[in-house]
Amino acid sequence: MTIGLVLFFTRGVSLRTWNMVGMLDREVAVYKQLRTAGFDVSFLTYGGPGDLEFADRLDGIRVLCNESDLPFEEYEESMLEIYADSLRSAHIIKTNQTYGADAAQRAAERFSAGFVARCGYMWSQNAAREFGSDSPKAIEARSTEERVFKAADRVVVTTEVMRSDVLQRIPEAAVKTVVIPNYVDTATFRPQPGLEKTNTVVFVGRIAPEKNLGALLEAIEPLPVRLILIGEGKLRSELQSRFAHLGDKVVWEGNVPNSLLPEFLNRAVAFVLPSLYEGHPKSLAEAMACGVPVVGADSTGIREMIRHGETGLLCGTDPASIRAALKELITDEALRRRLGTNARAYIQDHYSLDRIAELEISLLTEVARR
Repeated sequence: MTIGLVLFFTRGVSLRTWNMVGMLDREVAVYKQLRTAGFDVSFLTYGGPGDLEFADRLDGIRVLCNESDLPFEEYEESMLEIYADSLRSAHIIKTNQTYGADAAQRAAERFSAGFVARCGYMWSQNAAREFGSDSPKAIEARSTEERVFKAADRVVVTTEVMRSDVLQRIPEAAVKTVVIPNYVDTATFRPQPGLEKTNTVVFVGRIAPEKNLGALLEAIEPLPVRLILIGEGKLRSELQSRFAHLGDKVVWEGNVPNSLLPEFLNRAVAFVLPSLYEGHPKSLAEAMACGVPVVGADSTGIREMIRHGETGLLCGTDPASIRAALKELITDEALRRRLGTNARAYIQDHYSLDRIAELEISLLTEVARR
């Protein structure tokens, strides 16, 4: 039996967006695995006709996009009509994140498809942290999560912490909420002993408030390393101005294609993620898969992945704590080697692409049969 699957992209997100921030190949990988397992996969995106240009990188995944380049609101309002035939033939409709999941819910109900509500981070928690728990955005997020999770056949989250949050707030979703972590292509993200190490520390992520990069930049000031910041975000200009005195001690690399990250990681002496909070950080898992010793803040989403002193080092979110952890790593080669080896083994055992694809295939097959 061929199982038809339509993935609804996050509201406003396109294949071009994924490509621009360097994550296209990473995000598509598991759906290529599903294609190999006999699934008929379609992506319903918010991109214009330019999204069709990425078809040759998708190994047969169908692209459903705003081909007529309609205004955003008009396209969103009519997307179920435009792609009625594709949605009618789908066995399963799945969300990529909760923002915009209401459109996927309507499609599943209208076309009598199984509905899988997947989210890589808890939208309501992020909105509450950024705008306040009683803000309109946080209220909207909680309302959408409650409505969508109650309606879903299965709710997929990436960590046990997220699952506990769902169970506490939405008891009706308890029996249908499962954890399927983010994955790493461990064949791509692997140690490369032939690459020469440079005296660099690498960060990969958005240049955003929750990433706590001000504290990181302050932390590395007296350390004998260069910091490579990979990613873009709204705080870049402000931080560049504030820390201009660091000069070439900081490299603002911008967005980098996911396929090029292994070289940056393998040349570094350490990877650092000082975030105030995370969901299930892919960049951390990819660094660990490369066997790079990692430093992470003792924050939600990070502490669940790093076993302190075994697969990496946990630290506080203040500059002094970050500096102390990095200093410990860069001055102890034996520690770096041990942590890196353990981290690689941990990721292979828990988050490899093949393992996560098996979980996806099992869950989607169950939903389709029901």
